[in-house]
Amino acid sequence: MFEVVETGLARTKNIPLNGTVKAGKFVYTSQIPKDPQTAQLIQGDIEVQTRRLLMNLKQSMEAAGGGMADVCQVIVFLTDSADFAGMNRVYTELFAAPYPNRSVVVVKELLAPGMRVEMVTHAVIGG
Repeated sequence: MFEVVETGLARTKNIPLNGTVKAGKFVYTSQIPKDPQTAQLIQGDIEVQTRRLLMNLKQSMEAAGGGMADVCQVIVFLTDSADFAGMNRVYTELFAAPYPNRSVVVVKELLAPGMRVEMVTHAVIGG
């Protein structure tokens, strides 16, 4: 069984999902570049969207009792391969060596119009 982590991030109404859940010492998140107060998509280039997404991840990890250093796997979805360098620049602002395992996948589109990046992360707290 898992528990829902109350992150303090605004949630989109009427969508059957939880952005962060915890099962024992394992934390699973999915993050998008949304405003933490309104849940509205942040408009902007890849660096703006990645920074907001990672700040949301940081808040989620802290709410779960951990931090960015506890993230061990990241799966990144980009809508444009040209955004890889910008995403990577911001990624290294919030993650430090040793970096988590990571895959980056380029997809045709993401659910919200204008969304350039989405991340799924797996973490172990106290592992």
